[in-house]
Amino acid sequence: MGHWYNSDMNAKSGPKAAAPQPNAAAKLHAPLARLLRPLVRLCIRSGMTFPALAQLLRELFVNVAEHDFALEGKEQTDSRVSLLTGIHRKEVARLRGAGAPVHEAPAAVSLTSAVIARWLAAPEFTDAKGEPLALPRTAEGDAPSFEQLVASVTKDVRPRAVLDEWIDRKLVTINENDEIELVEAAFVPSGEDDSKWHYLGRNLHDHIAAAAHNVSDGPRFLERAVHYNNISPKLARRLEARSRELAMDALKTANREANRALAKDKGGNARWNFGIYIYSEDADEAGETKDSGKDAGKEGGS
Repeated sequence: MGHWYNSDMNAKSGPKAAAPQPNAAAKLHAPLARLLRPLVRLCIRSGMTFPALAQLLRELFVNVAEHDFALEGKEQTDSRVSLLTGIHRKEVARLRGAGAPVHEAPAAVSLTSAVIARWLAAPEFTDAKGEPLALPRTAEGDAPSFEQLVASVTKDVRPRAVLDEWIDRKLVTINENDEIELVEAAFVPSGEDDSKWHYLGRNLHDHIAAAAHNVSDGPRFLERAVHYNNISPKLARRLEARSRELAMDALKTANREANRALAKDKGGNARWNFGIYIYSEDADEAGETKDSGKDAGKEGGS
């Protein structure tokens, strides 16, 4: 048996943040320390010092308290923000209105993601198995081509400019028939690609937001994980490879269905994100005591 993390109940987007829960801070300490450890490691590796992170947290505490914990019908005051955050009132007054870090996706990231998503989803650009077709640069009439693919997403950028950028980023290759083929690197930002920083923030935000919502009252978001402890590195590698295959199948299926539904959607201000993560390690990086025996097939959730 393994661990199956289960915290889902027909979730709805969360409203304004609820009031602070009594005694929740003590319960939060241990899980927060664990989830922050890899982020602290990333900060140190990237050259972000503690004072810089502390300043960012101070600004975020004030911004979140100001906008997400306002009392209905009452003006949010410096004193209340100070009470909620523990930050001195004079410092609150200085920081209020400064705004929070921007979450907008860079234009290049949005365009690349949109074109790749369409290539993976639209019937005219995929084969019978749902795999992306190798596309000629141009084609007559309604025949699929790379030019047609890009034009179906945007008329503001020339397909040749997109192709040149993608070749440089190794997202596509040109085969012996002078056709353009999408490569696996297109699915995941590379280590040298600045878009990785955008996806770091977006994907972790959505996962943590779902998990944070699920430990409060109300309908829950789907958040599940299967995990096994004390297995051999060989088995861990085999399970990781297989889970990659299953994950890509699920993502492609979800993308195709979303792409088809989009054609009939009237549009609005809602947002949807379906993500999957895989992680394995040879030892517990958090330095915790390893569980005795072999855990098998459990599910877990908040």
